[in-house]
Amino acid sequence: MFRFYMETKVENILYLCIIILFINYKIMRIALIGYGKMGKEIEQIALSRGHQIVSIIDINNIDDIDSDEFKSADVAIEFTSPAVAVDNYKRCFKSGVALVSGTTGWTCQWDEIKTIVEKEGKTFFWASNFSLGVNIFFTLNKYLAKIMDRFPEYNISMTEVHHTQKLDAPSGTAITLAEGILENVKRKDKWVEEVEEAANELAIHSIREGAVPGIHVINYESDADTITIKHDAKNRKGLAMGAVLAAEFTCGKKGLLGMKDMLTF
Repeated sequence: MFRFYMETKVENILYLCIIILFINYKIMRIALIGYGKMGKEIEQIALSRGHQIVSIIDINNIDDIDSDEFKSADVAIEFTSPAVAVDNYKRCFKSGVALVSGTTGWTCQWDEIKTIVEKEGKTFFWASNFSLGVNIFFTLNKYLAKIMDRFPEYNISMTEVHHTQKLDAPSGTAITLAEGILENVKRKDKWVEEVEEAANELAIHSIREGAVPGIHVINYESDADTITIKHDAKNRKGLAMGAVLAAEFTCGKKGLLGMKDMLTF
């Protein structure tokens, strides 16, 4: 009875958090940086929630980040490529617009961006994945890793699959999952691409094929059995909705922000 009460209470709190995210927002002026498939999906969801798109920046008009239309935005949402992301961030900060980004593959420059945000009082919300389901998966991954730390007979590996247009590998989501494992499993202290060469390494196998939105599989394998957890994205809608919710959450705030700040679980 007590267990049922606690589980029901936790579920109700989660549902309430989600409801608040959906209803507790003001109409915003949004700028989009990157107008590929994700950008177009974000545009549709933002418009459906009553927001106004005041500027769309793509490869052919990048200098419009300096325009009055862009500067009039309450927040910009950026999904581009790792090669241009950091420059986009700096130009956005210079324009004085709060920024939400889901671009991955650039975080070797994280300290540089963090310093700018903190010293200059900018606003930057970044996540390797904006999907609610993936962020639940992140929490599940850490919890399972904490349990499996006690069972060294299980080796750990990961496979991630994405569409052929995805430029970075491993995916940012896979790296976040790997970091969650490394935080909780003492026998693993670094992740490597494709094949592990030592017992302390966590291998991430990356596959690029077709139009796959994103699949992440984590295996714990022993001589006796295999334990597997998996997240399989059906489309980009969950990512796009999460990005718009993040923009709504970010509006009016300062500093470095992420999904943990928004979802609080």
